[in-house]
Amino acid sequence: MTNTKRSVTGTAPLLGTRALNRATLDRQLLLRRARLSVAAAVEHLVGLQAQNVKPPYYALAARLDGFTPEALSRLMADREAVRIVTMRSTIHTHTADDCLTLRPLVQPARDRELVTFRKGLAGVDLERLAAIARDLVETEPRTMTQLREALLREWPDADPQALAVAARCRLPLVQVTPRGLWGRSGQVRLTTAEHWLGRPARPAPAPDAVVLRYLAAFGPASVRDMQAWAGMTRLRDAFERLRPQLVTFRDEAGVELFDLPDAPRPDPETPAPPRFLPEFDNLLLSHADRTRVVPPEHRGRSWQGNLAHRTLLVDGFLAGLWRLEEDALVIEPFDRLARARRDEVTAEGERMLRVMHPGSSYDIRFGVVRG
Repeated sequence: MTNTKRSVTGTAPLLGTRALNRATLDRQLLLRRARLSVAAAVEHLVGLQAQNVKPPYYALAARLDGFTPEALSRLMADREAVRIVTMRSTIHTHTADDCLTLRPLVQPARDRELVTFRKGLAGVDLERLAAIARDLVETEPRTMTQLREALLREWPDADPQALAVAARCRLPLVQVTPRGLWGRSGQVRLTTAEHWLGRPARPAPAPDAVVLRYLAAFGPASVRDMQAWAGMTRLRDAFERLRPQLVTFRDEAGVELFDLPDAPRPDPETPAPPRFLPEFDNLLLSHADRTRVVPPEHRGRSWQGNLAHRTLLVDGFLAGLWRLEEDALVIEPFDRLARARRDEVTAEGERMLRVMHPGSSYDIRFGVVRG
């Protein structure tokens, strides 16, 4: 594996933490809400982390002017957006076009993932497994349990979980609706992207093209940052090929950062309004060095074991957690908020509730400050 943490000389312009924060927030549509369609926003953001059903909806509510949950739900019902495992082997909501290209891009990483399960797959012909699984899910969408049981009949001595993981890794399996629709429920049932969308997968894009899209949505960034976002390795060559058309900076640790020449890099003192983000928001997951959004003193506070909390940004940085109870929006800041900041957070909370839960009545309460 290539060592991608490269320190640079003092000749490259320095971007401090606040400058990186404001640039990233701008690319993430979090400095001001964008007047974009849902499809355009999902495409610009190169997908939305979607381990749970609701996070993509809250993610867009924080980013888009005029967003309604029904807009994303309609896109999914019309098969113009899908839920599929892509970056970091996690479920993302992608546009149909991105689903058909980004999944082939990360396929080598999904193949490597199976190395972990090789013991449970001893004697299993993975090509045959993929063919059988494809026939099963394209005949009728299947739950993972149904798929596992069917594959176990073919390989009774294999590890059942390993068989299911192998099917997920070898095939581009999408979750069919009503799963993922706002206000609806349903088991996770799977079929192939090609079958659900009615068209074949496209060739994987060149890594260079995805580097440019990543920088547009998450830059300025290092090679290691993009590799953390994509769950891929060996991307240094793509950055080097692109170097002549990119600009470079250094962060406060001296790490080289790449960026698009014309991408926005706002003044570090640009105001950043409070934002309520969902659990698993890509803003907090898409850099190897997360200090541009997560202050060192708050590192790890948005997680508890495998559970991710919904997060609050204040002045552009992680500043607390929030949750919806039966009758209240409960906000738990990590530090005490000045009255003006508290009022801003309250106003943003009221706006989020109007967008996501119109007609419902919630109190807004500030919980115990987490020490």
